[in-house]
Amino acid sequence: MSEKIDGEPAFVLHARPWRETSLIVDVLSRHHGRIGVVARGARRQTSSLKTRLIPFQPLTLSWFGKSQLRTLHAAEWQGGGLMLRGHALMCGFYLNELLLRLLPEGDAHEGLFDLYAGALSALNAQPDVEPVLRRFELDLLSELGYAQPLGHLDTSDTLDPVRRYSFVLGHGVTRLRRDETGYRGKTLLDLATGNLSDPVTLAEGKILMRTLLAHYLGDKPLATRQLLIDLQKL
Repeated sequence: MSEKIDGEPAFVLHARPWRETSLIVDVLSRHHGRIGVVARGARRQTSSLKTRLIPFQPLTLSWFGKSQLRTLHAAEWQGGGLMLRGHALMCGFYLNELLLRLLPEGDAHEGLFDLYAGALSALNAQPDVEPVLRRFELDLLSELGYAQPLGHLDTSDTLDPVRRYSFVLGHGVTRLRRDETGYRGKTLLDLATGNLSDPVTLAEGKILMRTLLAHYLGDKPLATRQLLIDLQKL
């Protein structure tokens, strides 16, 4: 069934060439989730779409067509564009790749759209990107129904902030086994409450989130994560 959508808030996640002059654009929209649209003629020098269909810019998009054959017919910049640079720019592409890999097409998450917009603003404003990334990873898993119980043991007992614990996917926090280093109780409690001010919480949280995301991403690693790792070695 054909649809016609006008003035939908959206961000470009990724664009790739299609045919001689067009683009296929993956976007995150507020009310329709992640979708793909064809931007016909967008690669022509005279196209007004050419300078608008770029990541991290708040847009309103209008399109028509069937679910797999949507055609973009208007894109309007909404002002307040973000000027992500350097490491923050790479982190923005990391968020985009997470959404492209984990968010099912057409699965609307208005809350996630707002969280993504907030994460971009934070990357633009804050020199320390690590709390922004960890918070978005936690929010993304929660929005997609993959949230893990971090604030208590699998027996529902409370955590001791100074003790160390294991984490087992599907079971949650368990008592530390002899051959494991595990995670501080404080780290797990901080992640559960969204308190990312402790550098140790950030360091251990990064390891835990990498493990959780790898489970849902499968065998294909994130291209942007490897690039970020390589850049840190330079």
